[in-house]
Amino acid sequence: MRRVVKHLVVMLLLFSFQAAWAEPAKAPDRDRGEGPFQRLILRGVIVVNGEGAPAIGPMDVVIEDNRIASIENVGYPGVPIEEDRRPAPRDGDRVMDLEGHYLLPGFIDLHAHFGGDEQGVPAEYAAKLWLAHGITTIREPGSGNGLEWVLDHQRRSERNLITAPRIVPYVFFGQGADKPFIKPEEARAWVREVARRGGQGIKFFGAPPEIMRAALDEAREQGLGTAMHHAQLDVAHWNVMDSARAGLTTMEHWYGLPEALFEGRAIQDYPSDYNYSDEQHRFGQAGRLWKQAAAPGSEKWNAVRDELIALDFTLDPTLTIYEASRDLMREMNADWQTDYAHPALWEFFQPSRKAHGSYWFDWTTADEIAWKGNYRLWMQFLDDFKNHGGRVTLGSDSGYIWKLYGFGYIREMELLQEAGFHPLEVLRSATINGAQVLKMDDRIGSIRPGKLADLVVTEYNPLDNFKVLYGTGHFRLNDLNQPVRVGGVRYTIKDGIVYDARKLLADVREMVRQARSQAGQGPHPRRLPAVPE
Repeated sequence: MRRVVKHLVVMLLLFSFQAAWAEPAKAPDRDRGEGPFQRLILRGVIVVNGEGAPAIGPMDVVIEDNRIASIENVGYPGVPIEEDRRPAPRDGDRVMDLEGHYLLPGFIDLHAHFGGDEQGVPAEYAAKLWLAHGITTIREPGSGNGLEWVLDHQRRSERNLITAPRIVPYVFFGQGADKPFIKPEEARAWVREVARRGGQGIKFFGAPPEIMRAALDEAREQGLGTAMHHAQLDVAHWNVMDSARAGLTTMEHWYGLPEALFEGRAIQDYPSDYNYSDEQHRFGQAGRLWKQAAAPGSEKWNAVRDELIALDFTLDPTLTIYEASRDLMREMNADWQTDYAHPALWEFFQPSRKAHGSYWFDWTTADEIAWKGNYRLWMQFLDDFKNHGGRVTLGSDSGYIWKLYGFGYIREMELLQEAGFHPLEVLRSATINGAQVLKMDDRIGSIRPGKLADLVVTEYNPLDNFKVLYGTGHFRLNDLNQPVRVGGVRYTIKDGIVYDARKLLADVREMVRQARSQAGQGPHPRRLPAVPE
C-alpha cells in the first residue's frame, strides 16, 4: 500500500508539471544554412574521428549527397600540402578552405529539453544555441511540450525545414494518462500507445516495482529506448540496480546510484524535518548523499560497477546541471549570461519556492562544500566505470539551474575532463557513445566514409582546451599583450547543410535584445538584490 501511495505522489507531481506546460510557439522555417550540396569538400582539416583515435591531418573530406564519401590524407603537419594528392573539384562543388581547422563529429546531447512556456523561451532560441555549439542530434527526454509538438519538430528537422538538430523524442512515463497506473497491463498498454504514436523512448521517474517491470519489458518488446531519473520518493525500494536488471538502458543524473552502493543502511540519512516538496531540502540533502555510499574500491563499489557494465548499462550523468550547487556565484555570473540569457529564462532561474530547480532560498557555504565532496565521489565512480569498459555519455539538461542551452553542453565536456577523462574520451562520450545509445551509430557519431555529414568545425584545438568551443570563446592574452576572446565553433554541418555558428549566435543575441527591450529591461540580465548598506 505504501508503494502505491508513493507512486501516486510521483504521478501527481508529474501531472502538475505537465499542466504547467502549455504548447509553446513552434520553431520558424529555416532561415540559416547553406546546402545541402551535391558535393562538398572540406580542405586541410585535422580530423578527430570520435571513436577515440588521436587527431590526424591535414585531410580533405569529401561529402556527396549528405554522406562522407572519402577522407584523403593530403600531406604532413608543418609543410605545404601536396596539391597532387587532393581530390579534384568538379563543376558545382562547394569547396571550403579550412586548413588547420579541427573537424569533429556532430555532438549528441542525450538530455536536451526544448523548454516551453514554463521557461518562456521560444524553440528557435534553444535550437540555434544547440547548433551554434556543434550539437547536431538531441534526445528530447520527456517531450514536455507534448509528443505531437516534438514529433512535428522531428519531422521538420529531418527535412531540414527548421534550423535545429536532429530530434529523438522520448516521453515522460504516464504522460497523457488520465490516472496513475495501478495494474501492470495499464502500463503496458500506455507503452504500446507511445510506440504507435511515434515516440522512440520513455523517461521514467519511479513507480511500484511491478509497474516498472511491466513498462520496461513492454518498451523492450516495442523497441523503445528507456531512461530514468530515479526520484528520491522511490529509491528506497527501486534503485539503479533494480532498473538495470529489469532492462533500463540509461540512467539520468545520479539519483539511485549511491543508494545501490549503501552498506549498513537502507535509506538515506534524511533530517527529521525533511520535505521533498521543499526544493532546498531536496537538493541540499542530495548533496550529502554520496558520502553515505560504499567507499571507492570497496567490494560493494566494485560489484555494482561490474554488474552495471555487464548489463550494458549507460550513465548519462549531466554533471553540469548541478554545478551551481557547488558554486552558485560562478553560475549566476558566467560569461554567457550577459548576452545570451533570455529574460524569461533568467527570471525562471531566480529563487522560488514554487519552481523546480530554483532552490536558492538560503544557500550556504556548507551546502557548497557538501556538494564539492559529492562531485568528487560521483566523478570517481564515473571515471572508474569508464576505465572498466562502461559507457558514459553527454547530456546537459539545460534550461534549468542557470544553465543555458549549448553552453551547458560544453561545460559538461570540461566536467568529464575534471572527472579524469582524457579529452579524446570526452569526445567519444559526446559522439559515438551517444549514437550507440540511440542505435544510430551506423549513421552518426564518428567520421567515417558512409556516415552522414554531421560535423563540427573549429579553428582551435579542443583537445587542448574545451573552452574554445564556447559561443563566447576563450579569454586569453595575445602576443601583443592584449586580452582577447578566441574560438567558438566556426561551422556546424548537419545533414550536409553548413551553418555559420557566428550567425546563429548573432540571431540569439538579437532575440535576447528584443525580448529585454519588450520587457522594459536594460542590456544586462543581472538584477540581483542590492547588498544593504
